[in-house]
Amino acid sequence: MPELPDVAAYIDALSPRILGATLRQIRVRTPFVVRTADPPLSAAAGSVVTGLRRLGKRIVLALGDDLYLAIHLMIAGRLRWGEPGARPPGKIGLLAMDFSTGTLLLTEAGTTRRAAVHLVRGGAALAALDAGGLEVPGAPLAAFAAALRRENHTLKRALTDPRILSGIGNAYSDEILHRARLSPVALTARLSDEEMARLWRAAQDTLALWVQRLRRETGTGFPERVTAFREGMAVHGRYGRPCPDCGAPVQRIVHAENETNYCARCQTGGRLLADRALSRLLHADWPRTLVELEERRAPIGSAPSPPPAPGRGRRGAPGRGGVSRAGRGAPGRGRGSAGPPPA
Repeated sequence: MPELPDVAAYIDALSPRILGATLRQIRVRTPFVVRTADPPLSAAAGSVVTGLRRLGKRIVLALGDDLYLAIHLMIAGRLRWGEPGARPPGKIGLLAMDFSTGTLLLTEAGTTRRAAVHLVRGGAALAALDAGGLEVPGAPLAAFAAALRRENHTLKRALTDPRILSGIGNAYSDEILHRARLSPVALTARLSDEEMARLWRAAQDTLALWVQRLRRETGTGFPERVTAFREGMAVHGRYGRPCPDCGAPVQRIVHAENETNYCARCQTGGRLLADRALSRLLHADWPRTLVELEERRAPIGSAPSPPPAPGRGRRGAPGRGGVSRAGRGAPGRGRGSAGPPPA
């Protein structure tokens, strides 16, 4: 899903192209993408674009007559810039916005259609689309800490919840947590003031770094490769590859459609985070630490390490160390699924 740095890159590219331009018409190819009926899209025809802004992960075009066009790309939605009258491409084209300067195309890969366009009138209607999360860039530490501590969640969930923080998703939350040296399953209520300050600084620095990096990559062009997996990321999308800071293999937790990547050595004190399904399946064979993982990779013929003693498992609270809970008879009952990288 395009996140804050990606949306910022789109807005940077769109500003010189459509600010002050006239939106002549909107050609809808797939009706589901339009999520509002009043006012109709036709009401935007002939409007001049007076502003561009980000609202969470949405791109908002301010039009005349107090109209706002909000675009949410969700997971697979992308924008393309084309010549005037350009046609939406093949099966992935959703709609085309014809401006006096060119055509903005909205596409979405895959079969699950989630991208959304809203046309609303008035600031109050636009504000209703905002989940209410704190805008992290420039936010003071006190406001950041207050937002995270309102409810007790794992750091991964808190960072990606748009009601808590705005614009951060799966990819950049992994990068923030790695920079902060904090576990994705550490609980917000158990963070010390020093850990909270570290997380705040990591969030500020990570987002600023990637906004600037994407601006340099795009230059005066239009973002063509918007992806959650980028060269230069420390852990996200790097399962099994060495951590750039310590060299340990990057680990993962898989839950539904999402994968969390982390470095056990940098973030969890060397402990591997496991899920219920795999740890129940493997029982005592589940490697709890990087040391156990490396021992199991020992060359054939070397002395085997003794098996873990049978029992009901150890308990470990995922507090400041971010260690997953080891439930009775099932070590590592954390959220999602995790496993050692392939040998």
